[in-house]
Amino acid sequence: MTTARETIGGLSKATGVNIETIRYYERVGLVPKPPRSESGRRIYGETDRKRLAFVRRCRELGFPLDDIRGLLDLAETEARLCRDVKEKTENHLQAVRGKIADLKRMEATLVELANSCDGGDTPDCPILDRLLS
Repeated sequence: MTTARETIGGLSKATGVNIETIRYYERVGLVPKPPRSESGRRIYGETDRKRLAFVRRCRELGFPLDDIRGLLDLAETEARLCRDVKEKTENHLQAVRGKIADLKRMEATLVELANSCDGGDTPDCPILDRLLS
């Protein structure tokens, strides 16, 4: 658990987010730029830790940065509607399912290519022949 005054290193350790990634999130506006100590070090609070953990979980689920911004906006407004959050989640789910379908097609093609070759010691390769045709 972070204290009220956490350095970027402590925040990184508490959230599992790389220091450079935290700085990047600050640059792109996902995490607000924190105040600095007299020595110029970034100082984060509990709200920053929670926000960064939220961003990390969203990234782990593959949400694009723009979608995370939208979810953060919804999370930070009392006027939010659950259906708006669900809609963003379902839209992302559809995109993930599309990617899974694409990966399954790639897998099937790669299996077919690999099965077309016996891996012998000749320069002729059916995989290359099929890829070149």
